[in-house]
Amino acid sequence: MSTGDVGAGQGSGGHPFVVAHRGASAERPEHTLAAYELALKEGADGVECDVRLTRDGHLVCVHDRRVDRTSDGTGLVSEMTLAELRELNFGSWHASWRGDGSHGDTGVLTLDALVSLVLDWHRPVKLFIETKHPVRYGALVESKVLALLHRYGIASPASADLSRAVVMSFSAAAVWRIRRAAPLLPTVLLGETSRFLGGSAATTVGATAVGPSIATLREHPELVDRAAAQGRALYCWTVDHYEDVRYCGDLEVAWVATNHPGRTKDWLQNGLTGAGRD
Repeated sequence: MSTGDVGAGQGSGGHPFVVAHRGASAERPEHTLAAYELALKEGADGVECDVRLTRDGHLVCVHDRRVDRTSDGTGLVSEMTLAELRELNFGSWHASWRGDGSHGDTGVLTLDALVSLVLDWHRPVKLFIETKHPVRYGALVESKVLALLHRYGIASPASADLSRAVVMSFSAAAVWRIRRAAPLLPTVLLGETSRFLGGSAATTVGATAVGPSIATLREHPELVDRAAAQGRALYCWTVDHYEDVRYCGDLEVAWVATNHPGRTKDWLQNGLTGAGRD
């Protein structure tokens, strides 16, 4: 399977590539090693994560500013050290939690560990890294992400198509920082409105793809053709339901982010028939 360029449209199977949103986050606690291992076993073409910086400068995969929702602790990620975060359980809130470790590691996950997992997997998988803004450390987040990708030798791919990593953000400035420092690294400008994503912002910052929500895409399907006309692909989030998966397939969306990677892959590979609906 080709890993696909986020600027090159669909995959070889004639349907969107499936990206595991925060891992297989419907079945396992989001952003945990357990969630990503399951997503990879289920055949995800890519995995997505959100990254934040700890007080002592480590990149961790946590969506919220605070750890309260997804752990048994409380506080701001940016005010905690990695050691303090490692004392927390990031799985006990989830319906899958058993407490016996049977579903894998549910401690805090570093970006370093996730990159290692993805690169060591037995087939090509793309890693979509979203940097969160605004944050207290500002541009340092992108600098740290690029430094880590350089350490693994994947910050300067031979081409965007061969890249193992993609960096995304709702912040145009963040996308521009990545593009300027690593011009061959694919980037996705995320957004909530068609006016923003269909306008000049993506061109200005050199994004190789745009990323609307499924709600925005349903209101503005022309975003796919508009992006293609500008040489960009389209990454759509978060596509969990049968009708939305079919809709994205019909529009020839390049990448769909979903909390149910296994189910979504099954629907796509079976022609969206006979797999049940949700």
